[in-house]
Amino acid sequence: MKKDIIIPEVENVFLAAVQEWSDDFMEKVWYAYLVNDSDFNLDSVMVVSKAFGTIDGEMKKTSILRHAFVEVPSVSVVKIELVEKSLLALNNEFMVTFFIGNTLYDKKFIFKANSLDENKTEEVPILFVEGIMVK
Repeated sequence: MKKDIIIPEVENVFLAAVQEWSDDFMEKVWYAYLVNDSDFNLDSVMVVSKAFGTIDGEMKKTSILRHAFVEVPSVSVVKIELVEKSLLALNNEFMVTFFIGNTLYDKKFIFKANSLDENKTEEVPILFVEGIMVK
């Protein structure tokens, strides 16, 4: 039975974390973006995020956040959420599920603990700003 299940590979869809100025916090903060660098529209997109890890020898985890987008057009980006400063020391996991046509795709993206660092950025396609990408 399991050999009959086809799990398609996600291509040209990834997450990027970009630092932006926040008037609310009066400092630069990290925002997570879903980047669709494919030729296809992503339909019924669901993003489930959480953070987890160990700080000072104690296991920490956050609540689960859910975001839904009716459509993410081809070659576009959508802002998902703010990555709170206190969560940078944890693994930030984003589970992304979407349809292309009648085919369901899903992929887990993880920003590893302490990986969101201003000195490790590279240019993010489509956004054309410096950021950290996970593919």
